[in-house]
Amino acid sequence: MKSIFIADHHPVTRKGISCMLKKSKNFEIVGKASSGGELYKNLRETKPDILIMEIDMPDINGINALRSIKTEFPEMRVLIYSTHPEEIYALRSIKSGAAGYVPKTASTKLFLKALKQIAKGGIFLNEELTSTFTSRNVGESSAISRYKKLSSREVEVLNLLSSGKRNKDIANALNINEKTVSTYKTRLLKKLKVDNLADLIHQSRMFQFG
Repeated sequence: MKSIFIADHHPVTRKGISCMLKKSKNFEIVGKASSGGELYKNLRETKPDILIMEIDMPDINGINALRSIKTEFPEMRVLIYSTHPEEIYALRSIKSGAAGYVPKTASTKLFLKALKQIAKGGIFLNEELTSTFTSRNVGESSAISRYKKLSSREVEVLNLLSSGKRNKDIANALNINEKTVSTYKTRLLKKLKVDNLADLIHQSRMFQFG
């Protein structure tokens, strides 16, 4: 059973998610927060497997908050459940460490699909979003397709690389050894079809929009 923490400043949203998951045998809600101050304090106490988070909350700085959360809790999966438009924030959120992005206009079915996918270690992006980028730029869509095939740990390593972290820093942040970091870098080069670290970092920054 995966432990869930809900961070949203709207009481109805927190209650709604709780009701959706109440009868589930796969998820257990271990805490809730309505502001950034509450969020950090309670995450340290509950250490949930998954954080369901609205990116626009009081006392919290959106994408930067997501990055800091992933730095402090690298093993925790984050599902962004937000009022902000997907086309602006979804890929940027995933590039910053989220495992999935679901807009609040989505159906219950889609929300649960996303939650189950990231609980298994996957990355969730709505197929409609990928289609939007396909029509906009074929090359960019191809890159998105490759990015979606990365494992959660590969995404974490890529995020840290793109923020300028060295192998030693990444090893410490993710509690792995430097040799393993090198192995992940080799996999990333192959999966994202680039030849060197500079191109790898450039590729990762393609996903920072807005």
